[in-house]
Amino acid sequence: MQVDTNARTAAKALTDFIKASPTAFQATAAMQTRLTAAGYTRLNEGELWQLQRGKNYVVTRNGSALIAFRLPAGELQGFRIAASHGDNPNFKLKENPEMTGNGGMTRLNVESYGGANLSTWFDRPLSVAGRVIVREQHTLVTRCVDVGRDLVMIPSLAIHMNPKVNHGMACNVQKDMLPVFGLDATLKMADVVAETLKIDAGEIMGQDLYVYNRQAPSIWGASQEFLSSPRLDDLQCAFSSLNGLFAAAPSEHQAAVHCCFDNEEVGSGTKQGAGGTFLKDTLIRIVLGLGGTMEDYYRIVANSLMVSADNAHAAHPNYLEKADPVHRPRLNGGVVIKHSANQKYTTDGVSSALVRMLCEQAGVPYQVFVNRSDMPGGSTLGNISTSQVSLNTADVGIAQLAMHSACETCGVLDTERLTAFLRCHFESGMTAETDGRFRIAEESHDKD
Repeated sequence: MQVDTNARTAAKALTDFIKASPTAFQATAAMQTRLTAAGYTRLNEGELWQLQRGKNYVVTRNGSALIAFRLPAGELQGFRIAASHGDNPNFKLKENPEMTGNGGMTRLNVESYGGANLSTWFDRPLSVAGRVIVREQHTLVTRCVDVGRDLVMIPSLAIHMNPKVNHGMACNVQKDMLPVFGLDATLKMADVVAETLKIDAGEIMGQDLYVYNRQAPSIWGASQEFLSSPRLDDLQCAFSSLNGLFAAAPSEHQAAVHCCFDNEEVGSGTKQGAGGTFLKDTLIRIVLGLGGTMEDYYRIVANSLMVSADNAHAAHPNYLEKADPVHRPRLNGGVVIKHSANQKYTTDGVSSALVRMLCEQAGVPYQVFVNRSDMPGGSTLGNISTSQVSLNTADVGIAQLAMHSACETCGVLDTERLTAFLRCHFESGMTAETDGRFRIAEESHDKD
């Protein structure tokens, strides 16, 4: 197969974003930097918002979730929302994590964050990143930190001492997954963090630190058609959504909204997660800030569409029996529309039809994912967020292999395709003429 220059460029830009985003804190900071450089005005949730039509804004919550929005120049008639998440399964450091005295080595005490494929974390270079809360006289300041070097490793037990390892091994996080930190029992993780930030360790008053995979992303395959990287789920969708927002032409009546939540991997039930009120609060403040009422808010939401963008399972060539007999998404097969009768995914007949029309307008292929009927799958943030903001929503993503592994694999073509679809979504004009009757058409834009 042929991989064109635009697809390679998009894939390379994605890998740069992933390398700069070891945790949701760095991902949020990286997106905010790009947005402010593009002229988006930063808002603070604790201050009065003075919004203007035709202007662009960005707001963060907890430093790990972000919403950027572009207001229309005319009357606000609907929201075009794309929601993704910036967190991924890994290991969180506990307070005072150093464990000494075992074979002369210091290990770090960790707990699992999300549903990681634990066996994939053995014997590879790892580092630590996240945030710390630093005391500066009478003020507490949040600082992002990334040690940014090969710092720890989780060594596996040699096969000579566990000869049945290839017959299957149950990993215990408290015993098997403790990273080796060093031989110096006096050295503390806080010292490494303080050295990285060039501060005194005693100034650190709080922390949210995670172990992450340092492996560099790789483009590979006979025709360089594959991309393997840590954290594809879900930084690939967050990256595509942001680029789709930048590429979309301004709308006369629709507000384009890019959301990147935190804590999806642990249920989204936090103030910065999709189960919190971050999106609802922001949308209400937009309507009220433009002089509308709560009645206007409900009317506008009824004419809105949200795409929940989170990656999907590709059919595994060695385990085709694990896939649905009919729906088997493939790498480089385009946007995946995800369905679940039990509403683990929020796509229904209406939102699926709307997504298909948008894909056709964007000129990108699409495919369908449904779990085997006897194999329940995971959920995503779409159905969770609609408990706060009830609107037409579809779950989509990019097909990938090895989801929740320390290193995941997708197709090189699909980042550009998802970006094109989301650009079209941000530009589209959908009107709910009556309950069950919708008109969707790409608005007329001057692309120059």
